[in-house]
Amino acid sequence: MAQIRFRKMHGLGNDFVVLDRRRDAVAIDAEVARNIADRRIGIGCDQLILVEPPRHPTAQVSMRIINADGSEAEACGNATRCIARLLAEETGDSRTRIETIAGLLEAEVLPNQNVAVDMGPARTGWRDIPLAREMDTDRVDLALGPLREPVCTNIGNPHATFFVADAAAIDLAELGPRLEHDKLFPERANIGVAAVQGRGHIRLRVWERGAGITRACGTGACAALVAAHRRGLTERQATVALDGGTLDIRWRDDGHVIMTGPAALAFEGVVDIASLAGTSR
Repeated sequence: MAQIRFRKMHGLGNDFVVLDRRRDAVAIDAEVARNIADRRIGIGCDQLILVEPPRHPTAQVSMRIINADGSEAEACGNATRCIARLLAEETGDSRTRIETIAGLLEAEVLPNQNVAVDMGPARTGWRDIPLAREMDTDRVDLALGPLREPVCTNIGNPHATFFVADAAAIDLAELGPRLEHDKLFPERANIGVAAVQGRGHIRLRVWERGAGITRACGTGACAALVAAHRRGLTERQATVALDGGTLDIRWRDDGHVIMTGPAALAFEGVVDIASLAGTSR
């Protein structure tokens, strides 16, 4: 039996199964990842997080992010906070550096146990998102139903943020997957609907690429703040309220985006990987 220990963690309800492959190097393919994420036959999660030995000499670990559909994501803000908390408990050092496909992410566990992560620079060029053709990323030529002209941003992964009067009124389950797969996004996109409720407050819901609607999306919150400031709707710092709680987001003058919020351990256990291989959904 290919058994491996796991931790179930979450950031504001955006939940993860964390496998430490530094000690248990069990092969995880897309099918196994989908079955682990399945809430009926597996453990259940929005994303599977694989902690591996780093390749970069200054990183403590490498973090891979597998969406519930088996696709791989470049970045995940909520998961980064969770891994930073685990590493702080493991090493006793509140500061850590985590390697991801999107680059090296610096994180710090604060005295109040929230975790601050430097998500790197927000990228706004059309090739950086990426988009299928050149256009102004501040008002992208895209519309569906009540949603139109999003701001597109790359926070390690692609985001389209639509500004609306009431985020809760948008049928994100219907519109999200259609926009995620729009031909404008060659690598698909995370779809956010944001309502600005003051210069320092944004209400946000996100359809996550490869995972669907989640209770919170860290990179989506970063993208929403950047988008709102680019539109002149907020300052460079704001509280972003998601279904699962709030994140504090700051877009520094040097272009880096700092995300601060909680990370929680729900439970630990052992999963039999072999039993999830070849299981139909």
